[in-house]
Amino acid sequence: MRKFLRSPIGISLLLSLALWPAWPLGLAEAVAHIYWNSVYTIVSRPAPSSVVVVSVDGMGDLDTADEARILDGMRRRMPLRVFVDMRIPYGLDAAGDAQLKRVVDSFGKNIAFVARSNEANTYSPASIKFPAADVAGKHPIYVSAWNDNFIHAIVSAPYTVDANGKTYSALAVALANTTAKPGRYFYPDFSVDPETIHHVSARDVLAGRVDSTLLSGRTVIITSSVGITPMRYFGHRISAPVAHDIAGSEALRRPFNVDLTFGPMLLLAVLVTHFAQHVKGKRKKIPIYASLVLVLVFLPVVARIAGLILPPEEALLYVAFYGSIRLWQRRTKRIQHTSASGLPNFLALASQPMEVGRDVVVAVVARYEEMLATLPRELHGECANQIARRLSVGSGAVNIFHGDGGHFAWCEEARPINVQLAHLEGLRALFSAPLQISAHTFDTNIHFGLDRNEGVDALTRVNSALASANEALGNGRTVEVFEAERLAEAPWELSLHARIDEGLRNGDIWLAFQPQWDYRAGRISGAEALIRWNHPTRGFIAPDAFILQAERAGRIDALTYWVLEEAITAAQAVNALGQRFQMSINLSGQMVDKADLVGNFKEIVVRRGIDPSLLTIEITETSGLNNRAEAVRNLSRLRELGFRLSIDDFGTGEASLAYLADLPSDELKIDRRFVSRLRTNDRDRAIVSSTIGLAHALGQAVVAEGIEDESTFQLLAKLGCDLAQGFYLSKPQPFDVMFRDYQARMGRQIQAV
Repeated sequence: MRKFLRSPIGISLLLSLALWPAWPLGLAEAVAHIYWNSVYTIVSRPAPSSVVVVSVDGMGDLDTADEARILDGMRRRMPLRVFVDMRIPYGLDAAGDAQLKRVVDSFGKNIAFVARSNEANTYSPASIKFPAADVAGKHPIYVSAWNDNFIHAIVSAPYTVDANGKTYSALAVALANTTAKPGRYFYPDFSVDPETIHHVSARDVLAGRVDSTLLSGRTVIITSSVGITPMRYFGHRISAPVAHDIAGSEALRRPFNVDLTFGPMLLLAVLVTHFAQHVKGKRKKIPIYASLVLVLVFLPVVARIAGLILPPEEALLYVAFYGSIRLWQRRTKRIQHTSASGLPNFLALASQPMEVGRDVVVAVVARYEEMLATLPRELHGECANQIARRLSVGSGAVNIFHGDGGHFAWCEEARPINVQLAHLEGLRALFSAPLQISAHTFDTNIHFGLDRNEGVDALTRVNSALASANEALGNGRTVEVFEAERLAEAPWELSLHARIDEGLRNGDIWLAFQPQWDYRAGRISGAEALIRWNHPTRGFIAPDAFILQAERAGRIDALTYWVLEEAITAAQAVNALGQRFQMSINLSGQMVDKADLVGNFKEIVVRRGIDPSLLTIEITETSGLNNRAEAVRNLSRLRELGFRLSIDDFGTGEASLAYLADLPSDELKIDRRFVSRLRTNDRDRAIVSSTIGLAHALGQAVVAEGIEDESTFQLLAKLGCDLAQGFYLSKPQPFDVMFRDYQARMGRQIQAV
């Protein structure tokens, strides 16, 4: 049963039943209205000539004497039967009342009265306007009451209505001269065109302007529109209720007027779609589905002509849902296969359940896009299939899934980690032999990502293995394993953008300042602004732990400009004390070559009113410049604006001298690893000494960072270093702490002078 409910047929059946008109989500009612309104716009026939509607509209306020005169005029023209469907102001004029009663009684059995309901779907006595008992006497009274849909279009009517302790038949039953069926409903024949109903004016009848043969031997309904609400008529414009009564009588003249409910049509649709599912071949299925749609569209119309009510809305909804689900399944199946290779893609892998005890492996082929670029398009699929065949042979996996950018994935039995790693190393050996694609030969270098996190959804596992494979490719390793700990950290890293914004707003991210000592001036002459993050739940976060993530997330620009603004505020406060104070900030390599860098820095310093020469921009030479030429142009323009430039961590990368030659700079910062071994390692001391000499020869100042003891501090002074920075002088401090210490140092210097 559960399998059936999950099938397209089961889902479509449940949805169509959920939208049944009797339920709150009655979309089926809207479908029914559209269907029948469309049908009766096309299917139309003239109204019966045996019924004539005589209107008293336009004759002003009628009293009982006037109405007696009208009825007497009708009687003289010898109608077959008269139905009085108008308001009778009985009890206001005794003479008129008596005259009216005499005329009514003169009709004998050929007159009847109509009690009309003013509210659809309600048959209570309060909603029905009955004629005065003295006027109606023993003459029959028929009720006109209707059921409507959500936009007040008439759909059906009861055969009988119980009111005031009596049972009244419907007016349509009397017009059709048929038998009432208590407790049941009938459905009007809306193919009757209401515009073709014979209408005449009572005034014209009395004035002799109407041919007497028009009324003779016919059923006459005397109506008034006063107090009567027009109703929607399927396929036509809004009409007076009497038109619905005539349409109802035409339906009741047929041998049948039976509501078979939506069951037969819905059952037919379910059986046909079930049969079509077992038919093989698209060409065979299309005629079956087309025939079903034609039957659902035309059978209810044909059946209604015969007097059988077959509501099609549930079946039409079912077919619509079923068709949509099947199309969605076909589309999903189509997009889960690559167009070139025909292999299922990663969406297909992520959509299937992951068995317990299985690892997810993603392999990435290095330079795969370059391989495809050298191949004709028609050979791209062959390239992917050759790689997939080798992976299938080596891994034992039946299905290899193909992703973009040379990624292939599969599931295989989980083994102990050392065994699994050895297995993947062996699988890599299968690619030592080159790929032969037609006349093209390719060496292949393959890397693997491994996810072993059971209990996680399939999509997460595939993405985890994919990320690990890309990391293995980037690091040049054979395998990277996506551990559970890393999975737990993923939400933090992926939401870093929002978390940084929050940290900046609430002060969790702040600047620490580490002073720099000027050997020649013998005082603190500047400080480096260092970003810090104290998270409310994770505690202190090292800069290296989030700066790289900020660069990856594209958030480093905002952080840098925030640091610049805060550093300017600090620099202005310290320089206001009188002595020149240099403030240093770090600039990410991702920003150095950006076109808007210089403009943004210029706008900030102009707006803040600070001399750019008080600001030193530190560029880490290991930060990996993307566009060296543009970076050099930007740094040169910043230097022209007055900013001082410093090469940070000098000596730690492979391009120290190249940086020194290419980048315009005013300062070198010797990395702490050389400074920390200055006293104990002759080679490091020689490197520091020669670097200081080289920098001075190029007209640059030298900053030594990472000084942790006095002997190192003094030795650097002897070597000619210009500036010192490190824990020996001060740890990075909040601005207010650094500012107080600086004020205290200045006070002592003034006293000493």
